[in-house]
Amino acid sequence: MTSWSRDVFERIYRHHPDPWGLATRVYEREKYRQTLRLVAGRHFHHALELGCGIGMMTAQLARQCDRLVAVDVSETALVQARRRCAGLAGVSFHRGQLPHMFPPLARHGSDLIVISELLYFLSPADISQLAAQCLYVRRHGAPIILVNWTGPTDTPCDGNTAAGHFINCCLNDGLLVTHARQYPQYRIDVLSDATSRPGVKLSG
Repeated sequence: MTSWSRDVFERIYRHHPDPWGLATRVYEREKYRQTLRLVAGRHFHHALELGCGIGMMTAQLARQCDRLVAVDVSETALVQARRRCAGLAGVSFHRGQLPHMFPPLARHGSDLIVISELLYFLSPADISQLAAQCLYVRRHGAPIILVNWTGPTDTPCDGNTAAGHFINCCLNDGLLVTHARQYPQYRIDVLSDATSRPGVKLSG
């Protein structure tokens, strides 16, 4: 199964400005809270957020970053994200179909990468390519945070398979899973160089 295309997302956002209830659902607010809790009290020089949608996480994360590059495939979604983040210093947006239009960032330049509710829209081959791109721009010690819905879906991968495939690509490059937690409807995983707990190879 191939990755969902830009046209699919544009049609979805044109039909409804917030099709997944990112600004209204309790599920989303709790997910943002749990994600941001993992980086509470930390400050980042150059963060990367992949799959920013309408900018709900972007607006919160930007307060902890000197620079934040937020990426989404849908220009319709990014219009809302830019409006929501207007006035926040250091935030820029990049419209691109991932992994093929990954933002042109410096090698080892990003000290935080957040990938929220994106991976399961990609094919396994595209997940592998995206993982390689993230490893290229990731600075040593920088966390990669993955957030994935784990309920039923008609996407190319389910959330657990998508997360497992990305994680295995990173484990093969020497990273470890430093945090892994399953919630009722989603999971959050963190990859980094920390040696406090062993990495465990996941299926997918």
